[in-house]
Amino acid sequence: MEKKLTFAIVGTGSRGVACFGELLKKRSDCIVKAVCDLNEMRAKLAAEKLGVPAVYTDLELMLEKEKPDAVVITSPDAAHEECAVKALKHKVNILIDKPLATTVKGCRNIIREAGKSGKVAMMGFNLRHAPLLMKLKEIVETGVLGRVFLVENREFYSNGRTYMARWNGRKSSSGGLWIHKGSHDFDVFNWLFGFPKPHKVAAFAGMNVFTPDGFPFPLEENIPPGPCCSECHYAANGLCKDKHPHTEAEWSREAQKLDGYVKDSCIYLSDRSVHDNGFAIIEYENGVRACHMECFVTGLNDRLYTVVGTLGQASLSLSGCTITVLKRWSLEKIVYEIQEPVGGHAGADPGLLESFIRAIQGRGGNSATLEQGMLSTAIGEAAELSRAENRVVFLEELLK
Repeated sequence: MEKKLTFAIVGTGSRGVACFGELLKKRSDCIVKAVCDLNEMRAKLAAEKLGVPAVYTDLELMLEKEKPDAVVITSPDAAHEECAVKALKHKVNILIDKPLATTVKGCRNIIREAGKSGKVAMMGFNLRHAPLLMKLKEIVETGVLGRVFLVENREFYSNGRTYMARWNGRKSSSGGLWIHKGSHDFDVFNWLFGFPKPHKVAAFAGMNVFTPDGFPFPLEENIPPGPCCSECHYAANGLCKDKHPHTEAEWSREAQKLDGYVKDSCIYLSDRSVHDNGFAIIEYENGVRACHMECFVTGLNDRLYTVVGTLGQASLSLSGCTITVLKRWSLEKIVYEIQEPVGGHAGADPGLLESFIRAIQGRGGNSATLEQGMLSTAIGEAAELSRAENRVVFLEELLK
């Protein structure tokens, strides 16, 4: 019988536990032997959920004592660089949930260490493994649309308001939402078209709704809102439709005492430095233009893609599991319907993990390289810079 691969999970939020932890737990060829989180209480609770024997708050110590075959990194984005470099120095295979790092400089540091390690270092770009997007890539590559020159993606995310309540809403932790969230979609653009070199980026974004004067209900005299949903008068009395108190033990006040992290800060008052809506426009050196929209103020959950070529265009609804191709001259319509997939992110998460495991075992190549991860981060960083400085940013400024 083939030896089981041993894993450790760094970061015990929902991606680390409910996604990768649960997926690994179901496999017969892998075992999670340790979890690591700066918050000991959250780490212990995660270990109990997953049936993991070892708990650490020190990554270096965990790597030295446990010597896992692979580490899955799902820490807040700003910690990806440090965690990845430490793991690679210990000659451990790594899977990094997007983004690779929050800056191109950080990406380069990880890539440099990966080159020394000789281990598999893969990006967690799970959308590449979504069956519907894989079909779209097939349509593009087989020439059904002709020469593609324009692509648009609109992401509507109703749970996006929770980003404003968590670490994701702080640029210091996430790099900004063009990096944290947009890196998914920028990578899909790059991947769909064979990684053309991005030339320039312009972004327009703002916080139009989740502001201190944006409460969607009247405030009562002498009763301030917040500071978090679990302590808020308006949330407790059902007046706020945006309430999202987290009652799980790992987000309790007892856990908060260890690191001060609150997961349900008032989204209208919390310390945010990101946007709740915006557009980012990319022009590639080969002339392809792409536009990515993010909207976190909505009741809709979907990613909607439109790809236009010289022979026709394709429209995709990720949640609707459909692609519609419309031919340019005949107006012939071809509809592709993909059976509703099993697994998170439109069926992509299980495929991502399987791809990583196959690469470790030598049964497949690296399906998402660190260099590709850096390209996605570079576009996101350029978009953040464009928004901040109100100008077009040339990628050579970051990738020189």
